[in-house]
Amino acid sequence: MHTAATVSEAGFDLTIKRNCSISPQDLLGVLALAMCVSFGIACAFAWFGAWPVLPFAGIEMLALAAAFYVNGRRAGDYERIAFAGGRLLVEACDAGCVARHELDPRWTRLHERRLGGEVRLLLRSGESELEIGRHLIAERRALLAASLRRRLSH
Repeated sequence: MHTAATVSEAGFDLTIKRNCSISPQDLLGVLALAMCVSFGIACAFAWFGAWPVLPFAGIEMLALAAAFYVNGRRAGDYERIAFAGGRLLVEACDAGCVARHELDPRWTRLHERRLGGEVRLLLRSGESELEIGRHLIAERRALLAASLRRRLSH
């Protein structure tokens, strides 16, 4: 996961993004190559009389295209955490849906919830609870928690 942080006199701004190592065009190229190879092998088997292989090759490629589509919808997910104007702003984008939350830092506390071996970070303010740092590995999540605790204590 990729993080970009800016800390200035005006405030604190942290953006957490998924690491997308392949462009959409390259992903389509990989899918096209996989389709050519799969259908080429299926056609060779069909040529020798095993024609029922063709529908299964089509189902396999539909499943692969669906997996690439689902993965691509999540490629642009991000979280943005900022302290500005005496407010704590949290913006989260999940599968293209953007949710913005504005919290009062004086009444907001950071809590950790352990689920199995994983630690989840939760911002609590009054009755509301908001999970943050979902796209980070455990070590980075711990650094985020320490940084936020320092900012919330001031």
